Amino acid sequence: MATEKDTQNGERPLLSIVIPAYNEEARLPDSLQTITEYITQQTYSAEVIVVDNNSSDRTHAIAQEFEAKFPCVRVMFEGAQGKGAAVRTGMLAAKGQYRFICDADLSMPIEEIGKFLPPALNNYDIAIASREAPGAVRYDEPWYRHLMGRVFNTIVRLFAVGGLQDTQCGFKMFRGDIADMLFPFQTLDGWAFDVEILYVAQKRSAKIIEVPINWYYKANTRIHPIKDSIDMFIEVFKIRQNGYRGLYNHQPHDTQS
Repeated sequence: MATEKDTQNGERPLLSIVIPAYNEEARLPDSLQTITEYITQQTYSAEVIVVDNNSSDRTHAIAQEFEAKFPCVRVMFEGAQGKGAAVRTGMLAAKGQYRFICDADLSMPIEEIGKFLPPALNNYDIAIASREAPGAVRYDEPWYRHLMGRVFNTIVRLFAVGGLQDTQCGFKMFRGDIADMLFPFQTLDGWAFDVEILYVAQKRSAKIIEVPINWYYKANTRIHPIKDSIDMFIEVFKIRQNGYRGLYNHQPHDTQS
């Protein structure tokens, strides 16, 4: 069971769950309730970091209500707009031996997280939740969203990150030391931030695996299909350009930006 002693007395938790949240007042209460209930049933220690990404609704207040009730919950604020900015802030603040990026919609049921932790899974640097790996199941996803994802993944595999079938699923696990090494390199604050992280990881020979999951399409998505697709395509080419310029060759001095 995750307790105040586990997460607040300086001991390193096994797991950090980082939730980027922008205007999530409708979904966050149920998601945080589900996550905290799950964590308190586990035998390992864990923390939940909610990063309010400059929300204009009650997202921050709701997160603080859970913080007051559950010692494992920590609330942060990131004023730079973009999911990537929020994730970077949370991942670099996290203390867990394993650090999990978790979308606020919980389109991947939280119970699936056991697939990413020992003893179920060992010997990796990054484990990506995959909707394309053998054994994965998608529920209720519109055909056009699936098609868009496959087109984008083709672009990613051709120009940035080879060999991975689902770089854009919003659920990813990092070993803590790998997260500390990779996230200071992140320059993109938008949706393609994780492509950039995976690009740097492959340049540094990190072991990346895909884990098949059950995934449920949630209609209230924060993605704007046309605009965000164009932006992500542009960002993929920025990553490639940054690679040619040698931007990812040396560890940045400022690990908090």
